[in-house]
Formats: sequence, C-alpha cells, structure tokens
Amino acid sequence: MALIVQKYGGTSVGTTDRIENVAEKIIKFRKAGHDVVVAVSAMSGETNRLIGLASDISDRPTPREMDVLVSTGEQVTIALLCMALHKRGQDARSYTGWQVAMQTDSSHMKARINNIDDHKMRSDLDAGRVVVVAGFQGIDDNGNITTLGRGGSDTTAVALAAALKADECQIYTDVDGVYTTDPRVEPNARRLPHITFEEMLEMASLGSKVLQIRSVEFAGKYQVPMRVLSSFEDQDVNNPGGTLISLEENDVEAPLISGIAFSRDEAQITVRGVPDQPGIAHKVLGEIADANMEVDMIVQNIGDAVTDLTFTVHRNDHDKALEIVQKLGEELNASEVTSDSTIVKVSLVGVGMRSHAGVAAKMFDILASEGINIRMIATSEIKISVVVDEKYLELAVRSLHSGFELDGEAAA
Repeated sequence: MALIVQKYGGTSVGTTDRIENVAEKIIKFRKAGHDVVVAVSAMSGETNRLIGLASDISDRPTPREMDVLVSTGEQVTIALLCMALHKRGQDARSYTGWQVAMQTDSSHMKARINNIDDHKMRSDLDAGRVVVVAGFQGIDDNGNITTLGRGGSDTTAVALAAALKADECQIYTDVDGVYTTDPRVEPNARRLPHITFEEMLEMASLGSKVLQIRSVEFAGKYQVPMRVLSSFEDQDVNNPGGTLISLEENDVEAPLISGIAFSRDEAQITVRGVPDQPGIAHKVLGEIADANMEVDMIVQNIGDAVTDLTFTVHRNDHDKALEIVQKLGEELNASEVTSDSTIVKVSLVGVGMRSHAGVAAKMFDILASEGINIRMIATSEIKISVVVDEKYLELAVRSLHSGFELDGEAAA
C-alpha cells in the first residue's frame, strides 16, 4: 500500500461531470489499498471570473483582499469533490489552505510555503478517509489568507507530498505526459516514460508548459517523485504510465537528448559601439533589472576600444526595455541601438550531454543544413539554446527532432 498525492487542475474539475470522473479515479486507488491525498484547483474559468469581479469594483484592489477573493474558487471544488466521494461510499474530508494549515510568508498573490501541519491529514488517513486540500492557497503568521501565484496548485501538491513523505505525487492534466517536444509542432514527438528533475526544470524554464518551474524545483529539492498523467484517460492503478520525473538513474545509460523546448516569447536588443571599460554591462543590464525585467541570453563582442552588447528579454518587455537602452545609448555615445522581436529560442535538453562530446557541433550542422542562421548561443551542462529567426521555428524543431533520433511512437 502506498501513499499517493494527486493534483487535478482546472480543466480536470471544470464541470460536475469531470469532478465525478475524478472521484471515480480516486476510488480505484482506494480499492487498490492506497492512501490518497488530493489537491485541486478552482474549476476552469472560475479564477478569471473572480478577478473580473474585482476589476469591476476597483482598478487597484489590495493584494490581501484579492487573495481572500480568488481563494474561494478552490473551496467550491474541494466541497464538490468530497460530495462525489461520499456518494460513492468513500469517506472524505475537505480542507482549505488555512485549515491544513499550510503556513506561508506574507507575500500576497505570490506567497511561498514555509511549513505544513500534517497532523489533521494523518489522522484522516489513519481513519480511512481521502483528504482533499484546496490548492494554490495558505495562511501567513498573522492569519491572513495567501495565494501562491501561478502554478500554485502544482506546488501545493508537491509540498503535501514532501510533508507526508508520499511515495509519489501525481499531476493530472489535459496531456498524458511529457513529450520530446510539442506534438503540435512535431507530430512525431513521443511521450517520455522517465525524465530527471534537472531535465524537467530546464524544459519548463525553456518553454515547456506541462509543469510550472516552481513545483519542479520543490520536487527536486525534497526528492518527491512526480508523475504527469491525463485526467481524461483511464490508468492502471499499479502501472499508471504517464511520465515519471525523478532522480537521475545512474545504472541506466542516459539518452543523449531527452527533449527539445522552445519559446516564442523572445525579443533581442543590441547596443553597439559603447566604450570597452568596466561597468558598461552593469550599467545597461542593471537599468533593465531595476525596471523589473528579466534578461535571458547575453552576448558581448569586444572590438577596438569599443564593445557591442546583445541580450534577450521577454517579448512583452521589448518596448519598455528598448526605450531604456535607447536613452542609455545616448548617454554612452553608442553608435547604434537595434532590436528585433521576431526571434525564438530553441533548446536541446538532456543529461546525456554530460558524457557525450559533439552535441553542439551536431546541432549547428543540422541547422546549417536547413539554411537556419544562429543569432545567439547559450549552454549549460545539460542544455544548448540558440536564438533563430521566428520563421524558422518549426523547421528548426523538426529537423533537430529527426537529427537526434527523437522521432517514434508514443510510449505505451
């Protein structure tokens, strides 16, 4: 018998019929002898509806009251799911974040979990109950309701699994696992039966939308095995399939490349001909950071007493960042400031890179053979990222997917 934490997102509990379907899944695990704790999101569209109500009242609602408001969405879901379980003869008890209690800091709308009191949950599990917890929310030391921000329900589930020392944290969503790349771009993408925390963290940060970065970081830190599953498919309780995210398996030869991630949300800014002296990069990038914008890739080219600095930001920040750099360019007597918001980032990810040489060379050769020019390059121990023109995104992904032999049938 195992202790399993399951998380169901907004689409999984979007209607009462889907909530009934979730209840059936939980019952199967209970009949197999497993203890189950469930974290749920608000029904799909509910959080946006609540935010809309707030905007009808105020242009600038206080973060504290916004947390009080949006946290009510999950309260509806936990009650309905418990009702569905009761109807099937399964004892269950629901808890809001503050009832558990999930202690957080006081950063409203983006709180971080500090501690979880598992006493009530363990008592319920010992009594044979299913525990249903509202995701996305907690309580600070002053008794204020807090919410965890984007991906908060995933983080709630992983945190519960860590606190309870669960055997596995299952994330149910609208896809049946993590794929080698987005199947909408490459139809031959296949589902990965296993991926490491490191690889998943890189893929999430580089554009993969299956899991939120924060939940993967949390799982890796506390070594909580995660499994991504479809809430719309039936699973074998003892062999659920999906994609398992866990520690690297040293006894198994790691694949060279596990997946290809990409991001369309990129923009590039270049300032040319600024003085080649200490502090120039800090002056430019520091102004960007002070404006609360994140810089991703950076390239500096040094010439004769001058330097060119190129960096990327999120596409939504392009106009604001360009305005800042244009003003700095005048101060620094730059020869030119240019920008381009029609670029994308394509990345290879795989722990196998640690023990294999020539991955970058092969990647560049594949892109060159397709006539794709590389504008920027960044690497880490298990990833290689390149910036290319947006028009080449699908061609780049498909050619790399084929070139690194990632094509194949989805895993069973």
